[in-house]
Amino acid sequence: MRIGYFGGTFDPPHSAHLRLATLAADTFALDRVYLAPTGVQPLKQEPPEATFEDRLAMTRLLCGADGRLEATDLDAPRGDGTPNYTVDALETVQERHPGAALFALAGADSFGTLRQWRSPDRLLQMAEWIVVSRPGVSVESLSSLVLTREQQGRVHVLQAMDDPLSASELRGRLRAGVSCGAALTPAVMLYISRMHLYHATPRKHEGRQA
Repeated sequence: MRIGYFGGTFDPPHSAHLRLATLAADTFALDRVYLAPTGVQPLKQEPPEATFEDRLAMTRLLCGADGRLEATDLDAPRGDGTPNYTVDALETVQERHPGAALFALAGADSFGTLRQWRSPDRLLQMAEWIVVSRPGVSVESLSSLVLTREQQGRVHVLQAMDDPLSASELRGRLRAGVSCGAALTPAVMLYISRMHLYHATPRKHEGRQA
């Protein structure tokens, strides 16, 4: 079995997240891709605007009818409020799917900070990495990570996706009452509207992925 893990804030989950998950599943023949909202991101100063429960609910709606995609709470906030780490989430996936080939999905800008994450060499050993080149980020910049030849062989770059969407820009549009167009799926947009998320005065929620 081939399993993908896609962690992130998902605040809100948008069409670029969906395209990345489906493109990775198509390109690498993944049987399942877990989309996991992160409880507390240690490398982000600002906490998410939406609660973990709302972010998980929106991510479930984003997955829609694609049976390969599944939103999961495996990276939910910890009871003691400590940060969530990708290495722990990947260990959980390994425990759930012993013997499965594991792939982790990340944008090139995020992956470029890998040496700041907890146990970066273990992360590269635990999973193969599907790295998506984003606008303004060159794939060559990954050389700054100082990867061994073996580690380089476990990093796969997807250059077919060039999408400037950002969750922060979408939150700004929502606060300003500006249409997000196709950037948000109808189901996610309806949820945001019904739950009154991302208003001009954002609510305060739980803490700050690595």
